[in-house]
Amino acid sequence: MTHAIRAATDADLPAILAILNEAILNTTAVWSLMPSTLEQRRTWMADRQAKGMPVLVSELDGAVVGFASYGEFRPWEGYKHTVEHSIYVEASVRGKGIGRGLLAALLDDARRNGKHTIVAGIEAENTASICLHAGFGFVEAGCLRQVGRKFDRWLDLLLMQKQLAA
Repeated sequence: MTHAIRAATDADLPAILAILNEAILNTTAVWSLMPSTLEQRRTWMADRQAKGMPVLVSELDGAVVGFASYGEFRPWEGYKHTVEHSIYVEASVRGKGIGRGLLAALLDDARRNGKHTIVAGIEAENTASICLHAGFGFVEAGCLRQVGRKFDRWLDLLLMQKQLAA
């Protein structure tokens, strides 16, 4: 198996859409309730890239099996050195290091681009994601109780952060 991480292109959008929609329909990794459209993903990627934010994909044997990005943490200028990221991995290859590779690449990109802090918002029962982030030095910053609802239950949002610069 050959694994590579690279910048996403328009040709990757159908795979990105499929991975995201599977997560929307079957997990609490994303709290959207309705599947996304190809046009929404195209607009999202164009917006990120126009702002100098990365959209990365992970390829395994030539097929896109994961994607990751970071964007503004909050829209006000005082937060410009803080970003929030997202990582999504195809269900069939979760737990095989794809997320780890994408997170490492995002952290490298954020450092190169002068970001100071990176934030992860994780559903509080997603132990795989919590462990992944802890392994990269993220620390818990707080938990917002019952701020989301999906699959007929309340969800807690665990915030984790990593300072990239001293």
